[in-house]
Amino acid sequence: MLLKIDEKDLQKFIMVGDRVLIKPKTSSEQTKGGLYLPPGVESKRKIHSGYVIKTGPGYPIPSTEDVDQPWKDMKESLKYFPLQVKEGDLAVYLQDNSFALEFNDEKYIIIPHGAILMVIRDEELTD
Repeated sequence: MLLKIDEKDLQKFIMVGDRVLIKPKTSSEQTKGGLYLPPGVESKRKIHSGYVIKTGPGYPIPSTEDVDQPWKDMKESLKYFPLQVKEGDLAVYLQDNSFALEFNDEKYIIIPHGAILMVIRDEELTD
């Protein structure tokens, strides 16, 4: 199932919690031996890779401030444990945990941070 979104600006997308927005790498339809793969073969593979476009704030952690003082006015200051991936990283992830969407005729994937197996970070590209 593919969700189509008609929004114009990708910057308006806000990822929630530990979710990561990935733009899948375009894969070669030709093998190293020169054979051409039929459509759909690549999508059946369990492990894919793509570039991290946006990340959520991370895993929410409970606030431990003045828990023993119920009479105090508690201000909700939600804190997050940040994610390891950063925008621009190349992520290798499990396809089974992904959700596909289409935005401006391009395919994107939303996955939980736990589905990422490995990250390749090139510091020269992000500077």
